[in-house]
Amino acid sequence: MTQLNCTVASCRYNEDSCCCKDGIMVEGKSATTSGETCCGSFAEKTSDMVKNYTGEPKKATDVSCKAEKCVHNENCQCKASDIDVAGRNACCCSETECGTFCCG
Repeated sequence: MTQLNCTVASCRYNEDSCCCKDGIMVEGKSATTSGETCCGSFAEKTSDMVKNYTGEPKKATDVSCKAEKCVHNENCQCKASDIDVAGRNACCCSETECGTFCCG
């Protein structure tokens, strides 16, 4: 599993820079830069939202990846030992990105 550091504090699954989902999906099929990727699993946290997920925050996460040009993508799975997902004040998934993306 990949070690995930997520700085998207506005995501409902983020807790202490960890993800409470069982896995995430990095989008950006034709991406050539990290800014052209995004976390497709992003869901905005709202003030009236009750914590409604059952996962525990964890660093080790399964990362599926659609960024075909990334050197870490192997059969739609991220093989990087660790990744950073960024987008601190994101309101939608397009405002997030995989900071570890590397075009190969």
